[in-house]
Amino acid sequence: MLGAMPRKPRARTYDPAKVRGALTAQVGAVREAVAALCADAEAPRLLAAPTRLGSWSVRELIVHIALALDALPRVLAVRPAPAEPELDLLGYVRPVPGDLAEATAARVAAELETLPAPSEEGGPRALLARLDGAAERLAQAVAEAGGATPVPLPIGALTVDDFLVTRLLELVVHADDLADATGRAVRLDRQALAAATRLLADALAAKAPGGSVEVRIPPYAVVQCVQGPRHTRGTPPNVVETDSLTWIRLATGRTTWPAALDSAALTASGERADLSDQLPLLT
Repeated sequence: MLGAMPRKPRARTYDPAKVRGALTAQVGAVREAVAALCADAEAPRLLAAPTRLGSWSVRELIVHIALALDALPRVLAVRPAPAEPELDLLGYVRPVPGDLAEATAARVAAELETLPAPSEEGGPRALLARLDGAAERLAQAVAEAGGATPVPLPIGALTVDDFLVTRLLELVVHADDLADATGRAVRLDRQALAAATRLLADALAAKAPGGSVEVRIPPYAVVQCVQGPRHTRGTPPNVVETDSLTWIRLATGRTTWPAALDSAALTASGERADLSDQLPLLT
């Protein structure tokens, strides 16, 4: 039965202690993977390899990760904080506007100018040192900033606690990008993977509110979305199910709906179960 217009879901909260623990673990996992790349005898070739992120190489991806870690200490140091946060986590998950994408690419290019090339003496070590410095600055900022402190961003302000959840999302997504580009597994912390999965699932439910489709991402998330006849008991008529990494790749544009279906990484049953028009959620 059709009911009133569905309300958009509210952003869930995340345990700050668990988020901080997961952040430490995931930063360590990425650092471990980058250290192995930089120590490899083939480091110049490996760092120059292409990624699925347009024209970026592995080296540019690693610089981007360092900038993502540096974001909190950088912003808190140079921008006046607003009196109150303006965004919740669901407001953060959106396609990146073109001007912000260009600004990010420009920052990565500027950082690369300060680093020796991978083929130069000390080039790989300098790249790892850049990542290590960013990780240390982030750890210090996390230790010093209160969880409710607003973090001003171009799209609005988040609390420090919420912003750290976005760093988990960035790290999980880019760890997978790094693994895809190098063919080497990058360890994913379970809590970090859970937070990234849930945040993107909740963002889908906010973008397409309703109860006619159930999206299952075991073991981390189940959400209902898409306006239409609401399921109340028994097996829902429209069900989408996939694993966490496939879901994250779909939600961030790393793979497509048809590709996920063809690979059997995704199942979708029911006339409303095609969610391709709702994806990606974040680019």
